[in-house]
Amino acid sequence: MKLLFRMKDSSIFMKMMAVFLIVLLPLMMVTWFINERGASSIQTEISRSTLNTAGFYLDSLDKEVERIMQYLPNYVMDNDLMELAAIGTNMTDYERAQSITLIQKRLDLMKNSSPFIRESKAYVPMIGRTLLSVKYETGINEAEYAAMQHDGPFYVEPFVYWNDRLFLTMSYPTNTFRDPLYMVGIELSTAKIKEALQQIAGSPGGESMLLNVERGWVIGSDEKPELQDALKDFIFQKQSKGTKQGYEMVRFNDGRYLTVFKYSDVWKSYSVTCIPESAVLGPIQTYRRWFLWACGLAVGVGAFFSYSLIKLMYRPLMRLIHGFKRVQKLELIPLTIDRRRDEFGYLYQAFNDTVHSLKTLIEQNYEQQIRNQRSELKRLQSQINPHFLYNCFFVLCRLIKSDKKEKAYQFCLYIGEYFQFITQDDEDIIPLELEIQHSRTYVDMQTVCYGDRIQVRFEAAALPLRVPRLILQPIIENAYKHGIGGMAGRGDLRVYSEQGKDRFTICVEDNGNSLDEEKLEQLRIRLAHAGDRMDETTGLINVHRRIQLHYGKEYGLEVSRSSLGGLKVLIHLGME
Repeated sequence: MKLLFRMKDSSIFMKMMAVFLIVLLPLMMVTWFINERGASSIQTEISRSTLNTAGFYLDSLDKEVERIMQYLPNYVMDNDLMELAAIGTNMTDYERAQSITLIQKRLDLMKNSSPFIRESKAYVPMIGRTLLSVKYETGINEAEYAAMQHDGPFYVEPFVYWNDRLFLTMSYPTNTFRDPLYMVGIELSTAKIKEALQQIAGSPGGESMLLNVERGWVIGSDEKPELQDALKDFIFQKQSKGTKQGYEMVRFNDGRYLTVFKYSDVWKSYSVTCIPESAVLGPIQTYRRWFLWACGLAVGVGAFFSYSLIKLMYRPLMRLIHGFKRVQKLELIPLTIDRRRDEFGYLYQAFNDTVHSLKTLIEQNYEQQIRNQRSELKRLQSQINPHFLYNCFFVLCRLIKSDKKEKAYQFCLYIGEYFQFITQDDEDIIPLELEIQHSRTYVDMQTVCYGDRIQVRFEAAALPLRVPRLILQPIIENAYKHGIGGMAGRGDLRVYSEQGKDRFTICVEDNGNSLDEEKLEQLRIRLAHAGDRMDETTGLINVHRRIQLHYGKEYGLEVSRSSLGGLKVLIHLGME
Protein backbone atom coordinates (compact mmCIF):
# COMPACT_ATOMS: atom_id res chain seq x y z
CA MET A 1 0.00 0.00 0.00
CA LYS A 2 2.85 2.39 0.83
CA LEU A 3 4.38 1.61 -2.56
CA LEU A 4 1.13 2.61 -4.30
CA PHE A 5 1.12 5.97 -2.50
CA ARG A 6 4.75 6.52 -3.49
CA MET A 7 3.97 5.70 -7.12
CA LYS A 8 1.12 8.20 -6.96
CA ASP A 9 3.61 11.00 -6.33
CA SER A 10 6.29 9.74 -8.77
CA SER A 11 6.95 10.95 -12.32
CA ILE A 12 4.93 9.92 -15.36
CA PHE A 13 7.96 8.07 -16.73
CA MET A 14 8.23 5.96 -13.57
CA LYS A 15 4.49 5.23 -13.66
CA MET A 16 4.65 4.04 -17.26
CA MET A 17 7.69 1.86 -16.52
CA ALA A 18 5.85 0.43 -13.50
CA VAL A 19 2.84 -0.44 -15.66
CA PHE A 20 5.15 -2.09 -18.21
CA LEU A 21 6.82 -4.18 -15.51
CA ILE A 22 3.47 -5.06 -13.91
CA VAL A 23 2.36 -6.52 -17.24
CA LEU A 24 5.66 -8.22 -18.13
CA LEU A 25 6.83 -9.64 -14.81
CA PRO A 26 3.75 -11.83 -14.09
CA LEU A 27 4.10 -13.45 -17.53
CA MET A 28 7.76 -14.18 -16.88
CA MET A 29 6.99 -15.49 -13.38
CA VAL A 30 4.27 -17.84 -14.70
CA THR A 31 6.65 -19.16 -17.37
CA TRP A 32 9.38 -19.66 -14.80
CA PHE A 33 6.94 -21.40 -12.42
CA ILE A 34 5.74 -23.81 -15.13
CA ASN A 35 9.33 -24.61 -16.11
CA GLU A 36 10.43 -25.22 -12.53
CA ARG A 37 7.40 -27.36 -11.72
CA GLY A 38 8.08 -29.43 -14.82
CA ALA A 39 11.73 -29.82 -13.83
CA SER A 40 10.70 -30.84 -10.31
CA SER A 41 8.22 -33.42 -11.63
CA ILE A 42 10.73 -34.92 -14.06
CA GLN A 43 13.40 -35.02 -11.37
CA THR A 44 11.03 -36.81 -8.99
CA GLU A 45 10.02 -39.40 -11.61
CA ILE A 46 13.62 -40.05 -12.66
CA SER A 47 14.64 -40.31 -8.99
CA ARG A 48 11.94 -42.89 -8.31
CA SER A 49 12.82 -44.81 -11.47
CA THR A 50 16.51 -44.83 -10.56
CA LEU A 51 15.65 -45.94 -7.02
CA ASN A 52 13.58 -48.82 -8.40
CA THR A 53 16.40 -49.77 -10.78
CA ALA A 54 18.89 -49.65 -7.92
CA GLY A 55 16.57 -51.85 -5.87
CA PHE A 56 16.26 -54.35 -8.71
CA TYR A 57 20.00 -54.74 -9.30
CA LEU A 58 20.75 -54.69 -5.59
CA ASP A 59 18.18 -57.45 -5.01
CA SER A 60 19.85 -59.46 -7.80
CA LEU A 61 23.22 -59.06 -6.10
CA ASP A 62 21.69 -59.97 -2.76
CA LYS A 63 20.16 -63.17 -4.14
CA GLU A 64 23.38 -64.14 -5.87
CA VAL A 65 25.43 -63.63 -2.73
CA GLU A 66 22.85 -65.41 -0.59
CA ARG A 67 23.00 -68.39 -2.96
CA ILE A 68 26.80 -68.46 -2.76
CA MET A 69 26.66 -68.18 1.03
CA GLN A 70 24.09 -70.96 1.17
CA TYR A 71 26.25 -73.42 -0.77
CA LEU A 72 29.57 -72.40 0.77
CA PRO A 73 29.14 -74.59 3.90
CA ASN A 74 28.63 -77.63 1.67
CA TYR A 75 32.05 -77.05 0.12
CA VAL A 76 33.60 -76.45 3.49
CA MET A 77 32.33 -79.82 4.78
CA ASP A 78 33.95 -81.70 1.86
CA ASN A 79 35.33 -85.06 3.07
CA ASP A 80 38.40 -85.02 0.81
CA LEU A 81 39.28 -81.49 2.05
CA MET A 82 38.86 -82.61 5.67
CA GLU A 83 41.05 -85.66 5.15
CA LEU A 84 43.74 -83.63 3.32
CA ALA A 85 43.78 -80.96 6.04
CA ALA A 86 43.87 -83.53 8.86
CA ILE A 87 46.36 -86.16 7.62
CA GLY A 88 47.77 -84.67 4.45
CA THR A 89 51.38 -85.12 5.54
CA ASN A 90 50.80 -88.80 6.31
CA MET A 91 49.23 -89.53 2.94
CA THR A 92 51.17 -90.95 0.01
CA ASP A 93 51.91 -88.65 -2.87
CA TYR A 94 49.38 -90.47 -5.00
CA GLU A 95 46.64 -90.21 -2.41
CA ARG A 96 47.42 -86.56 -1.80
CA ALA A 97 47.42 -85.76 -5.54
CA GLN A 98 44.16 -87.63 -6.03
CA SER A 99 42.50 -85.70 -3.17
CA ILE A 100 43.78 -82.39 -4.52
CA THR A 101 42.40 -83.21 -7.98
CA LEU A 102 38.94 -83.96 -6.57
CA ILE A 103 39.00 -80.80 -4.48
CA GLN A 104 40.02 -78.70 -7.51
CA LYS A 105 37.10 -80.09 -9.52
CA ARG A 106 34.69 -79.00 -6.79
CA LEU A 107 36.37 -75.59 -6.55
CA ASP A 108 36.04 -75.20 -10.32
CA LEU A 109 32.39 -76.18 -10.08
CA MET A 110 31.91 -73.56 -7.41
CA LYS A 111 33.70 -70.92 -9.52
CA ASN A 112 31.52 -71.59 -12.57
CA SER A 113 28.31 -71.55 -10.57
CA SER A 114 28.12 -67.73 -10.64
CA PRO A 115 29.46 -65.00 -12.92
CA PHE A 116 30.25 -62.95 -9.83
CA ILE A 117 32.87 -65.48 -8.60
CA ARG A 118 36.36 -64.65 -9.80
CA GLU A 119 38.16 -67.49 -8.07
CA SER A 120 37.59 -70.29 -5.49
CA LYS A 121 40.35 -71.18 -3.05
CA ALA A 122 41.08 -73.57 -0.24
CA TYR A 123 43.79 -72.70 2.30
CA VAL A 124 45.29 -75.86 3.82
CA PRO A 125 47.94 -75.08 6.47
CA MET A 126 48.72 -78.77 7.04
CA ILE A 127 50.33 -79.13 3.61
CA GLY A 128 51.22 -75.45 3.36
CA ARG A 129 49.30 -74.92 0.11
CA THR A 130 46.55 -72.78 -1.33
CA LEU A 131 44.42 -74.81 -3.74
CA LEU A 132 42.79 -73.03 -6.69
CA SER A 133 40.17 -74.21 -9.15
CA VAL A 134 42.72 -75.13 -11.84
CA LYS A 135 46.03 -75.26 -9.99
CA TYR A 136 47.51 -75.23 -6.54
CA GLU A 137 50.19 -72.94 -5.29
CA THR A 138 53.33 -74.10 -3.59
CA GLY A 139 52.70 -72.05 -0.50
CA ILE A 140 50.25 -69.97 1.52
CA ASN A 141 50.31 -66.17 1.44
CA GLU A 142 50.44 -65.60 5.16
CA ALA A 143 49.17 -61.99 4.94
CA GLU A 144 46.24 -63.05 2.76
CA TYR A 145 45.47 -66.07 4.94
CA ALA A 146 45.49 -63.90 8.09
CA ALA A 147 43.22 -61.34 6.45
CA MET A 148 40.69 -64.03 5.42
CA GLN A 149 39.99 -65.03 9.03
CA HIS A 150 36.86 -63.45 10.51
CA ASP A 151 36.70 -61.58 13.75
CA GLY A 152 33.20 -62.94 14.36
CA PRO A 153 30.72 -65.54 13.18
CA PHE A 154 30.37 -66.11 9.44
CA TYR A 155 26.70 -65.21 9.24
CA VAL A 156 27.19 -61.88 11.00
CA GLU A 157 29.96 -60.56 8.76
CA PRO A 158 30.72 -62.91 5.83
CA PHE A 159 32.63 -60.43 3.68
CA VAL A 160 36.35 -59.69 3.85
CA TYR A 161 37.74 -56.74 1.89
CA TRP A 162 41.52 -56.91 1.41
CA ASN A 163 43.78 -55.09 -1.08
CA ASP A 164 40.83 -53.88 -3.18
CA ARG A 165 39.52 -57.46 -3.40
CA LEU A 166 36.31 -58.82 -1.89
CA PHE A 167 36.10 -62.33 -0.40
CA LEU A 168 33.55 -64.67 1.15
CA THR A 169 35.44 -67.04 3.47
CA MET A 170 34.52 -69.82 5.87
CA SER A 171 36.88 -71.81 8.02
CA TYR A 172 36.71 -75.24 9.65
CA PRO A 173 36.06 -75.52 12.44
CA THR A 174 34.06 -72.30 12.69
CA ASN A 175 34.79 -71.55 16.36
CA THR A 176 37.37 -68.93 17.20
CA PHE A 177 39.04 -70.72 20.10
CA ARG A 178 41.66 -72.53 17.98
CA ASP A 179 43.35 -72.11 14.63
CA PRO A 180 41.30 -73.52 11.78
CA LEU A 181 42.36 -76.73 9.97
CA TYR A 182 41.56 -75.18 6.62
CA MET A 183 39.60 -72.34 5.05
CA VAL A 184 37.53 -72.04 1.88
CA GLY A 185 37.50 -68.61 0.24
CA ILE A 186 35.54 -67.24 -2.69
CA GLU A 187 36.92 -64.10 -4.33
CA LEU A 188 34.08 -62.10 -5.82
CA SER A 189 34.66 -60.32 -9.13
CA THR A 190 34.67 -56.60 -8.39
CA ALA A 191 34.63 -55.93 -12.13
CA LYS A 192 31.32 -57.79 -12.51
CA ILE A 193 29.91 -55.96 -9.48
CA LYS A 194 30.97 -52.64 -11.00
CA GLU A 195 29.27 -53.59 -14.27
CA ALA A 196 26.05 -54.36 -12.42
CA LEU A 197 26.25 -51.11 -10.50
CA GLN A 198 26.94 -49.15 -13.67
CA GLN A 199 23.67 -50.44 -15.10
CA ILE A 200 21.89 -48.47 -12.40
CA ALA A 201 23.39 -45.11 -13.44
CA GLY A 202 22.83 -45.81 -17.12
CA SER A 203 24.09 -42.37 -18.26
CA PRO A 204 27.45 -40.81 -19.13
CA GLY A 205 29.02 -39.08 -16.18
CA GLY A 206 27.06 -41.15 -13.65
CA GLU A 207 28.72 -42.87 -10.74
CA SER A 208 27.57 -46.00 -8.85
CA MET A 209 29.25 -47.68 -5.93
CA LEU A 210 28.78 -50.15 -3.14
CA LEU A 211 29.78 -48.49 0.11
CA ASN A 212 30.29 -50.17 3.49
CA VAL A 213 30.46 -47.34 6.01
CA GLU A 214 31.39 -49.47 9.00
CA ARG A 215 34.30 -51.29 7.31
CA GLY A 216 35.18 -48.37 5.07
CA TRP A 217 35.41 -50.26 1.77
CA VAL A 218 34.08 -49.09 -1.55
CA ILE A 219 33.48 -50.91 -4.82
CA GLY A 220 33.11 -48.47 -7.67
CA SER A 221 35.00 -46.72 -10.42
CA ASP A 222 38.09 -44.74 -9.44
CA GLU A 223 37.46 -41.96 -11.96
CA LYS A 224 36.18 -39.46 -9.39
CA PRO A 225 37.81 -40.09 -5.99
CA GLU A 226 36.81 -36.65 -4.69
CA LEU A 227 33.17 -37.38 -5.54
CA GLN A 228 33.44 -40.70 -3.72
CA ASP A 229 34.72 -38.93 -0.61
CA ALA A 230 31.81 -36.49 -0.75
CA LEU A 231 29.35 -39.39 -1.14
CA LYS A 232 30.91 -41.15 1.85
CA ASP A 233 30.17 -38.12 4.02
CA PHE A 234 26.66 -37.96 2.58
CA ILE A 235 25.93 -41.66 3.31
CA PHE A 236 27.47 -41.38 6.78
CA GLN A 237 24.96 -38.64 7.60
CA LYS A 238 22.09 -40.76 6.28
CA GLN A 239 23.24 -43.79 8.28
CA SER A 240 23.50 -41.71 11.45
CA LYS A 241 19.85 -40.71 10.94
CA GLY A 242 18.78 -44.29 10.23
CA THR A 243 17.73 -43.56 6.64
CA LYS A 244 18.03 -46.69 4.48
CA GLN A 245 16.83 -45.46 1.10
CA GLY A 246 15.91 -42.28 -0.70
CA TYR A 247 17.09 -39.72 -3.20
CA GLU A 248 18.41 -36.17 -2.92
CA MET A 249 20.10 -33.52 -5.06
CA VAL A 250 23.69 -33.10 -3.80
CA ARG A 251 26.02 -30.25 -4.77
CA PHE A 252 29.65 -31.14 -5.44
CA ASN A 253 32.18 -28.53 -6.58
CA ASP A 254 30.42 -26.58 -9.35
CA GLY A 255 27.86 -29.28 -10.23
CA ARG A 256 24.72 -30.86 -8.84
CA TYR A 257 24.12 -34.62 -8.78
CA LEU A 258 20.93 -36.62 -8.28
CA THR A 259 21.98 -39.09 -5.59
CA VAL A 260 19.94 -42.29 -5.06
CA PHE A 261 20.86 -44.61 -2.18
CA LYS A 262 19.54 -47.92 -0.85
CA TYR A 263 20.79 -50.11 2.02
CA SER A 264 21.38 -53.87 1.64
CA ASP A 265 21.11 -56.03 4.74
CA VAL A 266 23.00 -58.82 2.96
CA TRP A 267 26.01 -56.75 1.97
CA LYS A 268 25.74 -54.53 5.08
CA SER A 269 26.40 -51.72 2.61
CA TYR A 270 24.75 -48.87 0.74
CA SER A 271 24.27 -48.89 -3.00
CA VAL A 272 24.86 -45.28 -4.05
CA THR A 273 24.18 -43.89 -7.51
CA CYS A 274 24.74 -40.27 -8.52
CA ILE A 275 23.75 -38.86 -11.89
CA PRO A 276 24.69 -35.34 -13.11
CA GLU A 277 21.79 -32.93 -13.13
CA SER A 278 22.47 -32.19 -16.79
CA ALA A 279 21.81 -35.86 -17.62
CA VAL A 280 18.64 -35.91 -15.53
CA LEU A 281 17.18 -32.61 -16.68
CA GLY A 282 18.66 -32.34 -20.17
CA PRO A 283 15.50 -31.12 -21.97
CA ILE A 284 14.51 -28.95 -19.04
CA GLN A 285 17.94 -27.33 -19.09
CA THR A 286 17.29 -26.48 -22.74
CA TYR A 287 13.97 -24.95 -21.79
CA ARG A 288 15.70 -23.00 -19.04
CA ARG A 289 18.17 -21.61 -21.53
CA TRP A 290 15.27 -20.64 -23.79
CA PHE A 291 13.63 -18.99 -20.81
CA LEU A 292 16.81 -17.05 -20.06
CA TRP A 293 16.96 -15.97 -23.71
CA ALA A 294 13.34 -14.90 -23.41
CA CYS A 295 14.20 -12.92 -20.28
CA GLY A 296 17.10 -11.30 -22.14
CA LEU A 297 14.74 -10.45 -25.01
CA ALA A 298 12.27 -8.99 -22.51
CA VAL A 299 15.04 -6.88 -20.99
CA GLY A 300 15.99 -5.71 -24.48
CA VAL A 301 12.36 -4.82 -25.25
CA GLY A 302 12.14 -3.02 -21.90
CA ALA A 303 15.35 -1.11 -22.66
CA PHE A 304 14.04 -0.13 -26.13
CA PHE A 305 10.71 0.88 -24.61
CA SER A 306 12.49 2.91 -21.93
CA TYR A 307 14.73 4.60 -24.51
CA SER A 308 11.70 5.46 -26.62
CA LEU A 309 9.90 6.93 -23.62
CA ILE A 310 12.97 8.92 -22.62
CA LYS A 311 13.47 10.30 -26.11
CA LEU A 312 9.83 10.95 -27.02
CA MET A 313 8.39 12.05 -23.67
CA TYR A 314 10.77 12.15 -20.70
CA ARG A 315 13.45 14.48 -22.13
CA PRO A 316 11.00 17.01 -23.63
CA LEU A 317 9.04 16.97 -20.38
CA MET A 318 12.19 17.45 -18.29
CA ARG A 319 13.19 20.39 -20.52
CA LEU A 320 9.85 21.97 -19.70
CA ILE A 321 10.24 21.21 -15.97
CA HIS A 322 13.77 22.67 -15.90
CA GLY A 323 12.41 25.72 -17.66
CA PHE A 324 9.82 26.22 -14.91
CA LYS A 325 12.51 25.72 -12.25
CA ARG A 326 14.58 28.46 -13.89
CA VAL A 327 11.51 30.71 -13.83
CA GLN A 328 11.19 30.04 -10.08
CA LYS A 329 14.78 31.32 -9.74
CA LEU A 330 13.86 34.34 -11.91
CA GLU A 331 16.02 33.05 -14.78
CA LEU A 332 13.61 33.90 -17.58
CA ILE A 333 15.21 31.98 -20.47
CA PRO A 334 12.91 30.81 -23.30
CA LEU A 335 13.04 27.25 -24.61
CA THR A 336 14.26 26.32 -28.07
CA ILE A 337 11.33 24.92 -30.06
CA ASP A 338 12.58 21.84 -31.92
CA ARG A 339 9.21 20.04 -32.10
CA ARG A 340 6.73 21.98 -34.22
CA ARG A 341 3.69 19.79 -34.70
CA ASP A 342 3.25 17.68 -31.56
CA GLU A 343 1.90 18.56 -28.12
CA PHE A 344 5.31 19.52 -26.71
CA GLY A 345 5.78 22.10 -29.46
CA TYR A 346 2.58 23.77 -28.32
CA LEU A 347 3.66 23.61 -24.66
CA TYR A 348 7.08 25.10 -25.49
CA GLN A 349 5.47 27.99 -27.35
CA ALA A 350 3.04 28.63 -24.46
CA PHE A 351 5.96 28.55 -22.00
CA ASN A 352 7.95 31.07 -24.06
CA ASP A 353 4.92 33.41 -24.23
CA THR A 354 4.58 33.17 -20.44
CA VAL A 355 8.28 33.93 -19.95
CA HIS A 356 7.97 37.00 -22.18
CA SER A 357 4.97 38.24 -20.16
CA LEU A 358 6.82 37.70 -16.88
CA LYS A 359 9.82 39.65 -18.14
CA THR A 360 7.57 42.57 -18.96
CA LEU A 361 5.90 42.52 -15.53
CA ILE A 362 9.23 42.24 -13.70
CA GLU A 363 10.73 45.14 -15.63
CA GLN A 364 7.72 47.25 -14.67
CA ASN A 365 7.78 46.38 -10.95
CA TYR A 366 11.46 45.68 -10.24
CA GLU A 367 12.47 49.28 -9.57
CA GLN A 368 9.51 49.83 -7.23
CA GLN A 369 10.35 46.66 -5.25
CA ILE A 370 13.98 47.72 -4.84
CA ARG A 371 12.88 51.08 -3.50
CA ASN A 372 10.53 49.48 -1.01
CA GLN A 373 13.21 47.07 0.21
CA ARG A 374 15.81 49.81 0.68
CA SER A 375 13.26 51.91 2.55
CA GLU A 376 12.58 48.97 4.89
CA LEU A 377 16.31 48.51 5.53
CA LYS A 378 16.72 52.18 6.34
CA ARG A 379 13.75 52.18 8.69
CA LEU A 380 14.89 49.12 10.62
CA GLN A 381 18.52 50.29 10.82
CA SER A 382 17.65 53.74 12.05
CA GLN A 383 15.43 52.45 14.85
CA ILE A 384 18.23 50.59 16.59
CA ASN A 385 20.39 53.66 17.23
CA PRO A 386 18.21 55.55 19.81
CA HIS A 387 17.93 52.45 21.92
CA PHE A 388 21.70 52.08 22.23
CA LEU A 389 22.21 55.83 22.71
CA TYR A 390 20.02 55.66 25.78
CA ASN A 391 22.12 52.82 27.23
CA CYS A 392 25.40 54.68 26.55
CA PHE A 393 24.33 57.84 28.37
CA PHE A 394 23.12 55.83 31.28
CA VAL A 395 26.53 54.13 31.66
CA LEU A 396 28.40 57.43 31.22
CA CYS A 397 26.35 59.07 33.94
CA ARG A 398 27.09 56.22 36.29
CA LEU A 399 30.87 56.52 35.68
CA ILE A 400 30.85 60.26 36.28
CA LYS A 401 28.96 59.86 39.53
CA SER A 402 31.42 57.23 40.70
CA ASP A 403 34.33 59.73 40.20
CA LYS A 404 36.15 57.40 37.77
CA LYS A 405 37.43 60.10 35.47
CA GLU A 406 39.91 57.96 33.54
CA LYS A 407 37.29 55.37 32.77
CA ALA A 408 34.79 58.07 31.93
CA TYR A 409 37.32 59.69 29.56
CA GLN A 410 38.13 56.33 27.95
CA PHE A 411 34.44 55.56 27.70
CA CYS A 412 33.82 58.89 25.95
CA LEU A 413 36.45 57.98 23.36
CA TYR A 414 34.70 54.66 22.80
CA ILE A 415 31.36 56.44 22.46
CA GLY A 416 32.91 58.76 19.91
CA GLU A 417 34.21 55.87 17.85
CA TYR A 418 30.91 54.10 18.18
CA PHE A 419 28.71 56.98 17.03
CA GLN A 420 31.18 57.90 14.34
CA PHE A 421 30.49 54.43 12.92
CA ILE A 422 26.69 54.53 13.15
CA THR A 423 26.31 58.08 11.89
CA GLN A 424 28.08 57.30 8.60
CA ASP A 425 24.90 56.87 6.59
CA ASP A 426 26.41 56.62 3.14
CA GLU A 427 26.33 52.78 2.90
CA ASP A 428 23.94 50.14 4.25
CA ILE A 429 26.30 47.25 3.39
CA ILE A 430 29.80 47.39 4.89
CA PRO A 431 32.87 45.09 5.08
CA LEU A 432 32.68 42.40 7.76
CA GLU A 433 36.02 43.60 9.14
CA LEU A 434 34.50 47.02 9.92
CA GLU A 435 31.47 45.39 11.62
CA ILE A 436 33.75 43.25 13.82
CA GLN A 437 35.90 46.26 14.71
CA HIS A 438 32.80 48.19 15.76
CA SER A 439 31.69 45.23 17.93
CA ARG A 440 35.11 45.10 19.59
CA THR A 441 34.72 48.80 20.45
CA TYR A 442 31.40 47.98 22.09
CA VAL A 443 33.00 45.14 24.09
CA ASP A 444 35.76 47.51 25.25
CA MET A 445 33.08 49.94 26.43
CA GLN A 446 31.41 47.18 28.45
CA THR A 447 34.77 46.12 29.88
CA VAL A 448 35.12 49.62 31.30
CA CYS A 449 31.73 49.20 32.94
CA TYR A 450 32.03 45.67 34.32
CA GLY A 451 35.76 45.30 34.85
CA ASP A 452 37.04 41.78 35.50
CA ARG A 453 33.65 40.44 36.55
CA ILE A 454 32.92 39.48 32.94
CA GLN A 455 35.53 37.54 30.99
CA VAL A 456 35.35 37.99 27.21
CA ARG A 457 36.94 35.81 24.47
CA PHE A 458 36.58 37.60 21.16
CA GLU A 459 37.88 35.23 18.41
CA ALA A 460 35.74 36.06 15.38
CA ALA A 461 37.59 36.00 12.04
CA ALA A 462 37.16 38.85 9.55
CA LEU A 463 36.61 37.36 6.10
CA PRO A 464 36.48 39.58 3.00
CA LEU A 465 32.65 39.71 3.07
CA ARG A 466 30.16 42.58 2.90
CA VAL A 467 27.33 42.44 5.45
CA PRO A 468 24.47 44.69 6.67
CA ARG A 469 25.42 47.25 9.31
CA LEU A 470 24.89 46.52 13.02
CA ILE A 471 24.27 42.76 13.02
CA LEU A 472 26.86 41.62 15.62
CA GLN A 473 26.88 44.43 18.21
CA PRO A 474 23.13 44.14 19.07
CA ILE A 475 23.60 40.43 19.78
CA ILE A 476 26.50 41.14 22.13
CA GLU A 477 24.48 43.91 23.76
CA ASN A 478 21.61 41.48 24.31
CA ALA A 479 24.02 39.06 26.06
CA TYR A 480 25.13 41.81 28.46
CA LYS A 481 21.64 43.13 29.12
CA HIS A 482 19.65 39.89 29.52
CA GLY A 483 22.30 37.27 30.20
CA ILE A 484 25.45 38.16 32.15
CA GLY A 485 25.03 41.82 33.05
CA GLY A 486 22.84 41.18 36.08
CA MET A 487 24.59 38.06 37.36
CA ALA A 488 25.99 38.05 40.90
CA GLY A 489 28.87 35.78 39.97
CA ARG A 490 31.39 35.76 37.16
CA GLY A 491 30.11 36.11 33.64
CA ASP A 492 31.58 34.52 30.52
CA LEU A 493 31.12 35.76 26.97
CA ARG A 494 32.54 34.09 23.90
CA VAL A 495 32.46 35.38 20.32
CA TYR A 496 33.89 33.13 17.57
CA SER A 497 33.25 32.18 13.96
CA GLU A 498 32.80 29.06 11.82
CA GLN A 499 33.09 28.74 8.07
CA GLY A 500 30.97 26.29 6.08
CA LYS A 501 30.65 25.44 2.41
CA ASP A 502 28.08 28.07 1.50
CA ARG A 503 27.76 30.14 4.68
CA PHE A 504 29.77 31.97 7.35
CA THR A 505 28.54 31.79 10.95
CA ILE A 506 29.39 34.06 13.89
CA CYS A 507 28.60 32.51 17.30
CA VAL A 508 27.84 34.49 20.49
CA GLU A 509 27.60 32.47 23.74
CA ASP A 510 27.16 33.45 27.39
CA ASN A 511 26.70 31.69 30.72
CA GLY A 512 23.63 33.61 31.86
CA ASN A 513 21.34 31.83 34.32
CA SER A 514 18.06 33.61 33.64
CA LEU A 515 17.11 31.73 30.44
CA ASP A 516 14.72 28.80 30.94
CA GLU A 517 13.41 26.43 28.30
CA GLU A 518 10.08 28.25 27.99
CA LYS A 519 11.76 31.57 27.17
CA LEU A 520 14.10 29.86 24.73
CA GLU A 521 11.17 28.25 22.90
CA GLN A 522 9.31 31.58 22.76
CA LEU A 523 12.40 33.24 21.25
CA ARG A 524 12.58 30.52 18.59
CA ILE A 525 8.92 31.08 17.70
CA ARG A 526 9.43 34.84 17.42
CA LEU A 527 12.39 34.33 15.08
CA ALA A 528 10.40 31.86 12.95
CA HIS A 529 7.57 34.43 12.50
CA ALA A 530 9.74 37.54 12.35
CA GLY A 531 8.54 38.44 8.84
CA ASP A 532 4.86 38.40 9.89
CA ARG A 533 5.16 41.40 12.25
CA MET A 534 6.37 44.84 11.20
CA ASP A 535 6.27 46.41 14.69
CA GLU A 536 9.23 44.42 16.06
CA THR A 537 12.11 46.86 15.59
CA THR A 538 14.72 46.17 18.29
CA GLY A 539 17.15 43.44 19.39
CA LEU A 540 17.46 39.98 17.88
CA ILE A 541 14.35 40.20 15.69
CA ASN A 542 15.66 43.41 14.08
CA VAL A 543 18.98 41.74 13.16
CA HIS A 544 17.25 38.57 11.99
CA ARG A 545 14.91 40.43 9.61
CA ARG A 546 17.67 42.57 8.12
CA ILE A 547 19.90 39.52 7.43
CA GLN A 548 17.01 37.71 5.76
CA LEU A 549 16.17 40.75 3.65
CA HIS A 550 19.75 40.82 2.43
CA TYR A 551 20.62 37.12 2.02
CA GLY A 552 17.31 35.22 1.94
CA LYS A 553 15.05 33.13 4.14
CA GLU A 554 17.61 30.35 4.71
CA TYR A 555 19.93 32.74 6.59
CA GLY A 556 19.49 34.80 9.77
CA LEU A 557 19.67 33.97 13.48
CA GLU A 558 19.43 30.60 15.21
CA VAL A 559 19.21 30.25 18.99
CA SER A 560 19.93 27.29 21.28
CA ARG A 561 21.22 26.43 24.74
CA SER A 562 24.90 27.30 25.12
CA SER A 563 27.48 24.84 26.39
CA LEU A 564 28.33 27.57 28.93
CA GLY A 565 24.79 27.37 30.28
CA GLY A 566 23.20 30.50 28.84
CA LEU A 567 22.06 31.53 25.36
CA LYS A 568 23.86 30.66 22.14
CA VAL A 569 23.11 32.80 19.06
CA LEU A 570 24.31 31.73 15.61
CA ILE A 571 24.45 34.50 12.98
CA HIS A 572 24.29 32.77 9.57
CA LEU A 573 25.63 34.90 6.69
CA GLY A 574 25.91 34.07 3.01
CA MET A 575 29.34 33.57 1.44
CA GLU A 576 28.37 35.46 -1.73
